[in-house]
Amino acid sequence: MGGGAAAAPIPRLTAITFLFLLPIVIQSHTPTISVRDFGAIGDGKHYDTAAIQLAIDSCRTKPCYVTFPTGTYLTATIFLKSNVILDIPKGSTILGGTKLEDYPKEFDRWYVILAENARDVGITGGGVVDGQGLEFVVKFDERKNVMVSWNQTGACSGDECRPRLVGFLDSTNVRVWNVTFRQPAYWCLHIVRCENTSIHDVSIYGDFNTPNNDGIDIEDSNNTVITRCHIDTGDDAICPKTYTSPLYNLTATNSWIRTKSSAIKLGSASWFELNNLVFDNITIVDSHRGLALQIRDGGNVCDVTFSNINISTRYYDPSWWGRAEPIYVTTCPRHSDSSEGSISNLNFVNISAVSENGIFLSGSKGGLLRNLRFININLTYKRWTKYMGGLVDYRPGCQGLVNHSTAGIIMEHIDGLDLENVNMRWFDGRTVQWDNPLDFRPSTVNNISLLNFHSGVYKQRRGSSEQISLVGSN
Repeated sequence: MGGGAAAAPIPRLTAITFLFLLPIVIQSHTPTISVRDFGAIGDGKHYDTAAIQLAIDSCRTKPCYVTFPTGTYLTATIFLKSNVILDIPKGSTILGGTKLEDYPKEFDRWYVILAENARDVGITGGGVVDGQGLEFVVKFDERKNVMVSWNQTGACSGDECRPRLVGFLDSTNVRVWNVTFRQPAYWCLHIVRCENTSIHDVSIYGDFNTPNNDGIDIEDSNNTVITRCHIDTGDDAICPKTYTSPLYNLTATNSWIRTKSSAIKLGSASWFELNNLVFDNITIVDSHRGLALQIRDGGNVCDVTFSNINISTRYYDPSWWGRAEPIYVTTCPRHSDSSEGSISNLNFVNISAVSENGIFLSGSKGGLLRNLRFININLTYKRWTKYMGGLVDYRPGCQGLVNHSTAGIIMEHIDGLDLENVNMRWFDGRTVQWDNPLDFRPSTVNNISLLNFHSGVYKQRRGSSEQISLVGSN
């Protein structure tokens, strides 16, 4: 790495140590209550809701494990309470009901498993929580499935009228580990206004063609650690949001992600600040968008680091937000009367990407991108799908889809951009639609620094085990 002025320190991964400050629950020394002792059948056909709830409500000690012997337990919403850990062992499944009457009257309490105002609460065991999401599909479509909407009952409106899988609301010391979440009908794991949350060794599998089946949504919550998770789903995989208050101290590490939308997305709900976020050692494959910031509602983002991340992004149908951008950083007002937020002190370090599209960095007149740093970045650009390119995607809101020639990095409304040790490689030469490493107007982009920046054309050699060779460079 070349010389120059001393760089500002990059936030350290100190948040991961929080994982070990949570209350440590040792199951072998705590009471275990079986739902079978309260009448649960576990045949997947008869509802076990009442028996499960009785078992939870019977807990009198701290902590208390409620366990599910081998079987499939069909249930309406079950309510966790403080000091209760659901223990779902391997071979057991909690199966969410698919009828409107299986859920509370309030739309915002539609979860298969719900904890509200609880402390020291969690889910573990190695088993499965299944939301039967495909039962909500009325038309299978490889572009985007058409979902059952309970708005026909008057309960709510729109295609998002479906239940979430697991929710922790207004809770403290939440721990979710060693469990699989499968086929959520809507969002999968939802953390809302919580303090001190640990999510580790969790697998999430959603239908790849189902809209809005996010993996993990962190909303208005602080001191959150996500690590060693496997997320394979149709919509955003890890998604911090702010609706009612700021979000700070979020660390996500050592995880694998595949999604038809954004692998990591800040926003688009962004009314309040997002501060001190770290994403490290993550693999993103076959996604429509890699690392994304969609700030639309006036909240500001500051001090975010993405490090040691491998990305592959590709085109999918334009009905999904995203145009194969490995990195996507945007601020713009959602509506004409919306406020403009800003993004500052954003670090990308040790990032490798293979993509069908370039990086998109777009602030707005009243919401600039400030002090962005790209250090040790390897970008390989090539096309392998047949979807149309040449579009810039501002969705949601703003300008929508806009025709624009593809570039290595598109930039607008930026003040302060450092590119250091950036290597941009182009497979099989450049085309008419893809012929510009850096695309920006000096009138909207100021204070750019390029140190050791390379752009070159690669092609595969015939009869050689070497996959790519440098032909030329700029």
